Amino acid sequence: MFRLFKNRPSASHPDFSGLGTDMHSHLLPGIDDGALHLDHSLDLLRGLQKLGYQRIITTPHVMSVYYPNKRETILRLRDEVSEAILSAGIELEFDAAAEYYLDETFADLLAREPLLTLPGHRVLVEMSFRQPYPDLHRILFELQMKGYQPILAHPERYPYYRTLEHYENLKNMGCTFQVNLLSLSGYYGKSVQAAAQKLMEHGLIDYLGTDMHHERHLEHLGMALSHESVIQALSQDSLKNNLLA
Repeated sequence: MFRLFKNRPSASHPDFSGLGTDMHSHLLPGIDDGALHLDHSLDLLRGLQKLGYQRIITTPHVMSVYYPNKRETILRLRDEVSEAILSAGIELEFDAAAEYYLDETFADLLAREPLLTLPGHRVLVEMSFRQPYPDLHRILFELQMKGYQPILAHPERYPYYRTLEHYENLKNMGCTFQVNLLSLSGYYGKSVQAAAQKLMEHGLIDYLGTDMHHERHLEHLGMALSHESVIQALSQDSLKNNLLA
């Protein structure tokens, strides 16, 4: 089992310092539905630093229709933000991977070029909120055959996956799970919160992420630190954020 907190934050000054690394956010400027420009990126990063994070691995959308971002563009913007962080004196480690949307173009992308990954060859993927990816088992198998470890982003937010059997089937396909911290606090609604709590209660959460896009997320993350479900989730033995350091 992976122990998350070596030193738990005090009850009077809770933060995310024990979690250390955030591995799901949208902080590259102007590239998706997250940070709008470089100063916006820096403001959000300062906010995450104040909440106790030491390392950010941001994950811009790669989505063929809405955000057809290329590997070269993501890496270029990563370097620009890294330089700006250094110039601004923000004490954060910063890197970028991607959040890949599973659609009809993803298999071609997987065959054509290396994916942008989190440490350990882990790759963050998401699906439509309306319907499951029709050939999910095959694409997860192909990812693993190429040496990738798939992480399913926010499984609690897919309305067609809400039973324990659904979640266990996904685990058996080789998925690990990244749950949004704000799901546990009720930000996305009661049904999403209930699904996130179910995943927590059964020890199925592998990673906790901010899924940070904007200031409202930042504000609610600060408030979430006083939420019982968030506090409980942060102490789960199953969490693997510390493996991304």
